[in-house]
Amino acid sequence: MIASVLPTYNRAPLNFVKGEGSWLIEADGRRFLDLGAGIAVNALGHAHPALVQALTDQAQNLWHVSNLYQIPQQQALADKLVEHTFADTAFFTNSGTEACELAVKMARKYFYDKGQEQRVEILTFDGSFHGRSAAGISAAGSEKMTKGFGPVLPGFVHLTFGDMDGVTNAITDSTAAILIEPIQGEGGIRAVPDAELKTLRALCDEHGILLILDEVQCGVGRTGKLFAHEWAGITPDIMMVAKGIGGGFPLGAVLATEDAASGMTAGTHGSTYGGNPLGCAVGCAVMDHVTDPAFLDEVNRKAGLLRQKLEGLVGAHPEVFESVRGSGLMLGLKCKATNIDVVNAGYDNQVITVPAADNVIRLLPPLTLSDDDITQALNRLDQAATQIETA
Repeated sequence: MIASVLPTYNRAPLNFVKGEGSWLIEADGRRFLDLGAGIAVNALGHAHPALVQALTDQAQNLWHVSNLYQIPQQQALADKLVEHTFADTAFFTNSGTEACELAVKMARKYFYDKGQEQRVEILTFDGSFHGRSAAGISAAGSEKMTKGFGPVLPGFVHLTFGDMDGVTNAITDSTAAILIEPIQGEGGIRAVPDAELKTLRALCDEHGILLILDEVQCGVGRTGKLFAHEWAGITPDIMMVAKGIGGGFPLGAVLATEDAASGMTAGTHGSTYGGNPLGCAVGCAVMDHVTDPAFLDEVNRKAGLLRQKLEGLVGAHPEVFESVRGSGLMLGLKCKATNIDVVNAGYDNQVITVPAADNVIRLLPPLTLSDDDITQALNRLDQAATQIETA
């Protein structure tokens, strides 16, 4: 008999009932150090007082009205995003997957309205992850995600990650956009070098096509800047945002320049829940924290400390770990042991990490983790590695 919850997840045998900062409390009372943050979602940790207050205050007034009406909280969050980013406009969704759907539509509609209806192709890269909708899995193109769900949607050209010559050669009169994650998350914490992001921006400008950045996982302060592309000194035309922007409340957005968004007029897109008062009230509270330069300075300081200690961990356990990769508090440990074994050993030692492709475990802690949390993290990861070595 099928379970009442569709069994599409291989769930760990853990049942968390409470969260406090960087910690999760299991039903049996055990405390786990959370280096996953709900896969980069709980940017300010669990039960952050400012987010609890924002949600509680809004919940006592108005939860939902739909986008048939003006929503002051939505306008306030849009204003904050426009003020602090490249964007002129924002559309709110419930998830990164929905943000991908709009980003694809926006790019194609842009060229349709300009009389270039043949420009529908979007260049994407192996190892990418853009959600699990039909468009998302078609964009990524991996057999693991598309097998059994065909036919995949046409209009995506899949390229080798890091092959800039391949990108240049793939651009044709049918190309509308390039879609890329500045740091691949599911793909194994693979960062696009700043020079390559600059090259992609230059190619888009040269050929009159759009640059779409997927910052669903790497954005909202995770790399020590508000968005990861800022390190390269470039801006996209369209950007997908989610995860950290809601601090745990389901919230996403598509940010765009006025020009790139010009085709999205009344009736071309919509969302029943997207941008509702509850979600946007929380999003405003998140933005107030992550746009504070002092907050981002602390993210960078703690990221440097954590990375330094992780390099030591790799050196101490060369049979378990190979290297450290990533940026800010979006880090990966490339493993020699099977990464799932490392994740499970972490559970045994009450520390949570997240598996990824390329035999990597992801460390995506709350941006608010303390120095003591970092010390605890290394102690527990060290114990997990020792457990594997002695098994």
